[in-house]
Amino acid sequence: MKKVYRILAINPGSTSTKIALFENETELFREKLSHSSKELAPFPDVQSQIAFRTEIVGCELARRGISPSELDVFVGRGGGLLPLEGGVYRVTELLAEHASRGMSGEHPAQLAAQICKMFANEYSKPAFVVNPPDVDEFEDISRITGLRGVYRESHIHALNQKEVALRFCAARGLDYGAVNLIVCHLGGGISITAHKNGRMTDSNDIIRGSGPMTPTRAGDLHYMAVLELAEDGPASKKLLAERLSRRGGLIDHFGTSDAREVRKLIEGGDKYAALVYDAMIYQCAKHAGAMAAALKGELRAIILTGGLAHDEYFTRKMSEYLGWIAEIAVMPGEFELEALAAGALRVLRGTEPEKEYTGVPVWTARDHMPGTPPPQ
Repeated sequence: MKKVYRILAINPGSTSTKIALFENETELFREKLSHSSKELAPFPDVQSQIAFRTEIVGCELARRGISPSELDVFVGRGGGLLPLEGGVYRVTELLAEHASRGMSGEHPAQLAAQICKMFANEYSKPAFVVNPPDVDEFEDISRITGLRGVYRESHIHALNQKEVALRFCAARGLDYGAVNLIVCHLGGGISITAHKNGRMTDSNDIIRGSGPMTPTRAGDLHYMAVLELAEDGPASKKLLAERLSRRGGLIDHFGTSDAREVRKLIEGGDKYAALVYDAMIYQCAKHAGAMAAALKGELRAIILTGGLAHDEYFTRKMSEYLGWIAEIAVMPGEFELEALAAGALRVLRGTEPEKEYTGVPVWTARDHMPGTPPPQ
């Protein structure tokens, strides 16, 4: 009989902390622990929430009659780290310390490793992070832009991207490390990524802004238009950044990021809503086509995942654009908590080696790009 591992998965977001308990692959429960603006108001930044979030998780376990001492491993999303390869990393002192400093920028995900380490230290159990947002597996050729010293960076929905790719391959008896795929994570943010022999070698940028428009983001714009929108002064730049990255896309057009609300407008005969929604699909398909070119047309499938993949109209239109390239596989929703548990389980069972976070970024312009201007 297989050994039964009890795994607690932790995924902090801006206004909630999602947790789930697994026994091997079986989910026992999941809970979204919401944090009101009043609860978060006393904290000046994300890092200062660490004790609050840890206590909330502990209280939920206690409410369910679960002692952390009964668990075998704690696993979190990770974040705040320097660029690293995909994989499962043990939470060491260095990894937790870098997460606390937000080495890649402040994000609630940076709390996950620290919460896991607090539990792991207290109960002498291991803690891991799995495919954190800081995964960078780009090929150098995909980084070059038309400005010397400005390079494209890897900012992708790494956790869900890797998980759906692994699930697709497992269902078809394929080796993820030996096939090419395109994964389209279609949600409030959209990342469309080339997976080449188990590595995410190219994608649009969900943080700094590139790719198709999304429910919340403006997507690619011609840069002269952006310059015309910008005004002098940090306040104006901040407002423009907010409009481009958090209040663009469907929000800017219709005041809502809920695609279901836009679909209702379309069903009510709103031709402009239909045009904008179709344009979003069109742009997603164009970027998937670009990733197919990056893979030289050699790919097994195009996988559609994320919340928008629940919309049959969206996936059907994507299939019309892309079905001639490869099989279209629809895997709606996100599997982040499942991905965390699955990654920890692979390490515990010895089917995947754990990795060590070195704190040395896998890519820097100075080390990898000939002719990079020296630091100013």
